[in-house]
Amino acid sequence: MIEQKNSQPADSACGDAASTENNLLTTRQGHPVYDNQNLRTIGNRGPATLENYHFLEKLSHFDRERVPERVVHARGAGAHGVFESYGTVGSEPASTYTRAKVFQEKGKETLLFVRFSTVIHGGNSPETLRDPRGFAVKMYTEDGNWDLVGNNLKVFFICDALKFPDLVHAFKPDPMTNRQDGERIFDFISNTPEAMQMITFLFSPWGIPANYRQMQGSGVNTYKWVNADGKAVLVKYHWEPMQGIKNLTQEMAEEIQGKNFNHATQDLYDAIEKGEFPQWELFVQILSDDEHPELDFDPLDDTKLWPKEEFPWLPVGKMTLNRNPVNYFAEVEQVAFGTGVLVDGLDFSDDKMLQGRTFSYSDTQRYRVGTNYLQLPINSPRKKAVTNQRDGQMAYNQDLTAGLNTHVNYEPSTLGGVKEAPKTGKDYTPQYNAALVREKISRQNNFSQAGDTYRNFQDWEKQDLINNLVSTLVPTQQHIQDNMIALFTQCDADYGKRVSDGLMQFKAMKNSGNSESSHADEAVQQAIEESMEAKAY
Repeated sequence: MIEQKNSQPADSACGDAASTENNLLTTRQGHPVYDNQNLRTIGNRGPATLENYHFLEKLSHFDRERVPERVVHARGAGAHGVFESYGTVGSEPASTYTRAKVFQEKGKETLLFVRFSTVIHGGNSPETLRDPRGFAVKMYTEDGNWDLVGNNLKVFFICDALKFPDLVHAFKPDPMTNRQDGERIFDFISNTPEAMQMITFLFSPWGIPANYRQMQGSGVNTYKWVNADGKAVLVKYHWEPMQGIKNLTQEMAEEIQGKNFNHATQDLYDAIEKGEFPQWELFVQILSDDEHPELDFDPLDDTKLWPKEEFPWLPVGKMTLNRNPVNYFAEVEQVAFGTGVLVDGLDFSDDKMLQGRTFSYSDTQRYRVGTNYLQLPINSPRKKAVTNQRDGQMAYNQDLTAGLNTHVNYEPSTLGGVKEAPKTGKDYTPQYNAALVREKISRQNNFSQAGDTYRNFQDWEKQDLINNLVSTLVPTQQHIQDNMIALFTQCDADYGKRVSDGLMQFKAMKNSGNSESSHADEAVQQAIEESMEAKAY
């Protein structure tokens, strides 16, 4: 783990000659740098000479200071912390459901790192944009790393990973204009009815959390827990902020963005620096591992909620964030999460979206950070890794341990190589009897929960939702508007009517010549009309 910064200033009275010498600037080769202000040139006006090694090293490294940006979740903030286990799941021992050691003992603490993020927009985009927020937790457990990779919203747009690139492309900027386009978004959504619940959340104030400290987190997908007897249950994870939950309307977000587009990152950092450590309680929902035909939705469908009144939230532990990163790039940018990073006692479900995420997330990190991304301090497990994986770009240590024959990098071997670990419990071995198909989940029910969500909103949340949908749909073609109104109406008649009325009102204003332009068009015109003339120089 990267140690917390705790150094004396260079001119400290308690400094000595050795510490002063350690602060002297060098090249990466360890050579002292005697002049960091001036290139070596022929005369003080130039030209520069090619043998400027310090200059070449400094600039060539600068040219390579950034790794490829995450395709999604590029904008992020993070912090170190600790997870404290309750040792129970609700009122029962944790061992009833899982043999994962992280949950077994009351008061057991596990170090962790959390990265919050926005999903669609770039690395320096405003934190006030309408977007799901990533909520990814890496726990450094005694059995290795466990990554719980989710979002603030508890559902998703799609339930089949094959559609993930299409979804992201629709929400990303237009490949010709390089602008995010509501018509592209709703062209996709109008053909994706399972997205209705997510769209209802996203275009409401829940689509713009006030900050990272006061937003929920969720694993989104369905996982499994397995106990020592090899018995498994389905499980969903929920992080609930102990600071309360706060969201922003579109108007509030626009006002904040005009003052500080890094407000959520600053809020998190400043709170931790002041000792106001944010906390979240971790809850789980548990279901038996079967198809549950009594439900009107499939529990593996990540576009649906498991109703809290039917499947209660059971507390299992608490997370506290108590230390800021020392270096943003080394920790927040290079931290790498994957839904397949599970410890013994935690397992995958048959959730089709989870299966796709499990490939995509770790594959992305190998491309983005490099083959040996797990050797970076922020990503490496606190338990010693012992593998036969060798070499690759930027390999700077080997997964060896004392007593191993270093000539052997394969298994099995009788010459002192690595051995398989003993099992800690029985395997879970589910049975399958189904045809190999390409089909949608049978029980879709894409509108019932979305309607419930709409009806449960407060009046101000409903109004903001309708305003945001109408303003985004106004520039789209008529058939897209009609399709979306039909989908909203299937969720709730009032929902569909209010969107329809809003669009009709806008058209009436346009026909009368009193139409207001969209916010985007208004901003373009405002820049032209209200800008100040300047003289050429």
